[in-house]
Amino acid sequence: GILPLDSEESGLCEVILVHEHYLVHKPEKVCWVEAAGTVRDGVRAYTALHYLSQVSPGKTVLVMDGASPFGTIAIQLAQHRGAKVISTAHSLEDKQYLERLRPPMARVIDVSSGKTDVAESCLEETGGLGVDIVLDAGVRLYSREDEPALKRQLLPHKHDIITLLGIAGHWITTEKHLQLDPPDSHSLFLKGATVSFLNDEIWNLSNIQQGKYLYILLMAILHTNDLLCFRPQLDEPIPFYEAKVSMEMVQKNQARKRQVIQF
Repeated sequence: GILPLDSEESGLCEVILVHEHYLVHKPEKVCWVEAAGTVRDGVRAYTALHYLSQVSPGKTVLVMDGASPFGTIAIQLAQHRGAKVISTAHSLEDKQYLERLRPPMARVIDVSSGKTDVAESCLEETGGLGVDIVLDAGVRLYSREDEPALKRQLLPHKHDIITLLGIAGHWITTEKHLQLDPPDSHSLFLKGATVSFLNDEIWNLSNIQQGKYLYILLMAILHTNDLLCFRPQLDEPIPFYEAKVSMEMVQKNQARKRQVIQF
């Protein structure tokens, strides 16, 4: 399970009291490490692709930073639902990892050089029609020279996202400070497109949503078994005495793989 926002206890405990409404049974085929490493990203992927955009066969999905733990799960869920997937890679290593995934994706766009136009590549791949669903990993709101070079290089501008969206497309963003100007809204209006904010904590904020929450929590775990084949991006299990160091790495965005503490 996932601890709710109002939990008074830490997850790093040998024994913890949690209400049963926040928990589901772990299938026997799924090991504890994979379950712990998949549940958060699984809930986010299900929220984005099942509830916010309703991915279905024949849809085209763009997953930004597909080699991240969340991106990996989102790609596999979209493919499991029959969608055509395009992804961006932030390094040569990420590109090679994404190209090894099976089934193969429609296209992997390497943005590490800063010279690749993501919007142009997506329009080329879709015959100029645009993609149906976009899952971003952050966006640039302004074209400012004082922005860090790495951010300008890896993150697309909000205009690029709007440009590559197809008719009736869905833009699912993790950017909580997203600001759309009137021309941006006009472009989205002409396309009949929608913008949704991905906040995976919403299921714990209303008791009426508990049924949906438990469903996606269970499906996130079930997809790690041999039949449905989620392959999470996991680091080696970390012993309890290294938990503080691991937490600091996560908070500083220095961990590219999902960290799992093992008691």
